[in-house]
Amino acid sequence: MNQQATPSDTDQQQALEAFLRDGGTLQIGIGSMGDALTAALLLRQRDNATYRALIDELGVRARWAETIERDGGLEPFRRGLYGCSEMFVPGLLALAEAGVLSRRVYPDEARQRAAERGEAPVEGGVWLHGGFFLGPLAFYRRLREMSLEERAGIGMTGIGFVNNLYRQEELKRLQRRDARFINSAFTVTLLGAGVADQLEDGRVLSGVGGQYNFVAQAHELEGARSILMLRSWRESGGEVSSNIVWQYAHTTIPRHLRDMVVTEYGIADLRGKNDAEVIAALLAIADSRFQQALAEQAQSAGKLPKDFVLPERYRNNTPERLQALHQAHAAALPEFPLGSDFDEVEQDLLRALGWLKRKLKLSEILELGKATLDAPEPEAYPAHLRRMDLDDPQGLREELYQRLLLAGLRASQEERG
Repeated sequence: MNQQATPSDTDQQQALEAFLRDGGTLQIGIGSMGDALTAALLLRQRDNATYRALIDELGVRARWAETIERDGGLEPFRRGLYGCSEMFVPGLLALAEAGVLSRRVYPDEARQRAAERGEAPVEGGVWLHGGFFLGPLAFYRRLREMSLEERAGIGMTGIGFVNNLYRQEELKRLQRRDARFINSAFTVTLLGAGVADQLEDGRVLSGVGGQYNFVAQAHELEGARSILMLRSWRESGGEVSSNIVWQYAHTTIPRHLRDMVVTEYGIADLRGKNDAEVIAALLAIADSRFQQALAEQAQSAGKLPKDFVLPERYRNNTPERLQALHQAHAAALPEFPLGSDFDEVEQDLLRALGWLKRKLKLSEILELGKATLDAPEPEAYPAHLRRMDLDDPQGLREELYQRLLLAGLRASQEERG
């Protein structure tokens, strides 16, 4: 199943992909943020004028022009990228079919060096090395439909080859030039540590996978960068909190490997900076509802000067600003960047259930018997109720579920405008 992208995801990725250099190397993980990155790359390739206009409206070029000039670019991909990713996801195939993933690498140093010199023709080569693949039915169907010649461009190999530099290190260094290793985290500390697998209380949310390996590679390869994607805030049970925090009792990526962090509000380039500079950079991409409290925590710890003032241009990091921008460019920022196996009713239900998860503590509502939500009548959403088997509720519990779902359907549609 292709993933649903939030406005935060899509706005975030427009900024992020400006740091991908033509002729470089790309690794991305699974999930909605990876799909949104794919959509941004496709927009850059297929409709560069719209892409640049959106980049400018987001303020990306005005704020990070020097970093883009040094590490990335805004033009369409002509030399193309080489994919080197633990997981071969549908987004990588979409990028190959659009001509973005088109730089081929070769299994020996002689041919690889010949390709680097632009000597032609160089026979063979692959545009992707991957360890395993996963996607919706349409992804597998497309792979089956490929000709043998097309399929030969995909190099499925061992995880150890993709995730590490040892064994054939010189060849891998030639292949993986200007690499961008892009992974997600759910929390980042103000000192630059990333959290992606485990909560403070020991509950494991996800395996680490190859994330640490790719971050380490970014520091080992010349011209490479590690980029951690992060939603700057979250909402659970009606409570809003920052995903950028002063400290956290677990670390996936240690602070000494800090590099680049991207939220929906922009880019923090942390490599080579001292703690105060790192904190200031992360405050600039935090949600403005939390910036002052975070700055005060850093100041109390002696890590940020008492006279620090966040520049005015970073103080309007609000969901409302991004939502307005997203609505103005809805055609260029699709909710399902790579399409969806869900029909329209199921997509409505997905939004409604997501709204309920964010806004309500269902366990408390059930316990207290609160069934008095201001919900529309069942006749307003007959197909949705049938899909959830709630068109004819049996008993108080199912009646409550029906009312909650109806409330979520209306609220989520109002959020979309």
